[in-house]
Amino acid sequence: MDIALVYLLLIGFGILVYVLLDGFSLGVGILSPLLNTPEDKGLAMKSLAHLWDSNQTWLVFGGVVLFVAFPSVYSYVLSNLYIPIILMLIALIFRGVAFEFRFKADSSQKWWDISFAVGSTLATFCQGLILGALVGDMSSPKSLDEPLQWLTPFSIHTGVALVVGYALLGSCWLIRKTEDGLQQRVRMLAKVLLVGMLFFLAMVSVEMLLEQPAIASRWLDWPGNIWLAPMPLLTAFFAYKLWNLLNSEEEHSLKPLAYVMGLFATAFAGLVAGIFPYIIPGRLTIWDAIAPDKSVYFTLVGILIFIPIIIAYNVYNYKTFSGKTSLKDGY
Repeated sequence: MDIALVYLLLIGFGILVYVLLDGFSLGVGILSPLLNTPEDKGLAMKSLAHLWDSNQTWLVFGGVVLFVAFPSVYSYVLSNLYIPIILMLIALIFRGVAFEFRFKADSSQKWWDISFAVGSTLATFCQGLILGALVGDMSSPKSLDEPLQWLTPFSIHTGVALVVGYALLGSCWLIRKTEDGLQQRVRMLAKVLLVGMLFFLAMVSVEMLLEQPAIASRWLDWPGNIWLAPMPLLTAFFAYKLWNLLNSEEEHSLKPLAYVMGLFATAFAGLVAGIFPYIIPGRLTIWDAIAPDKSVYFTLVGILIFIPIIIAYNVYNYKTFSGKTSLKDGY
């Protein structure tokens, strides 16, 4: 068994589940300034009330597994990306405080709404910056003493792309959880966001090919890249199906969320396929970075015990609160 590959799959699984689950809750925060009334904003936040904190479990899971399995990568990321990481954590804390206080506040409710939106947007943008820095210029020979080496046009573009993408996830979540006027408004927003996401996805993909010749050769080397061909086709399929659903007069509450999650999963798979076997493009492969055998085999036992527990808890949580949200629901 290739233990490095096993841990790569575990980290990839944790990151993908985090993006899909916490992505829509961050997306609701990003969208909240575009909702018309305090009641709509309150309803959107109540749709997350029993779920948003459990979604962040997967962020902790991914960080812990990275620390255990690839300590050199963990050290590299923290030492070179400490500014966006700290900003992201502050924004997540700020967002959590705003979420809790918003339901208790009266006269200051508007300010907690703003805080929730700012925290959600900043946390998402920082995640995009981190992704862009790892895939883009940080892998080129640069002085590691430059504190802002991660701030490049490419990383900014990935940050904006992720904000738009999470907002699309959030809008599809609200289509699933709301009704009537609010549902129609987020459906209209989802159309605009889908076009925006596809635009930024295409732009970032082209920039990534220009930034990383190794990734470009893998994607453009025909017929060696034939196994990658299904990914852009799947992206087009999910985008087409989602667009049709958003324009349909029929009631489709769950399918838009499923298709946008498929879109994200395909994009994530394409990214991993493009950089494999590197875990930091141009610097470290998974076999260079893997920790000593004894420690990773020992830790793997605990991870394999806890993953089913976390999944079972999440499934139970989502099943319990699977219905439509109303203002009468308590929190």
